[in-house]
Amino acid sequence: MILRMIATEIKNMTNHERLTMMESLWDAICHDQEEPASPTWHKPILEKRKEKLDSGEAKFQTLDEVRAQYSS
Repeated sequence: MILRMIATEIKNMTNHERLTMMESLWDAICHDQEEPASPTWHKPILEKRKEKLDSGEAKFQTLDEVRAQYSS
């Protein structure tokens, strides 16, 4: 019930208010003593990415290149 009330309040917020709230939440998470555990599905993805880096197969793009790729 509380979450439903919070979701309704969030829907009524402006984008600026939502971003401010999100920054506050992120700041609180970052300063926790205990780091959240990664989901189990992260490990194989990270391992594959590391393999690509180690083999030289990984390709990097600038933010401008990515934007141009998706703006077409």
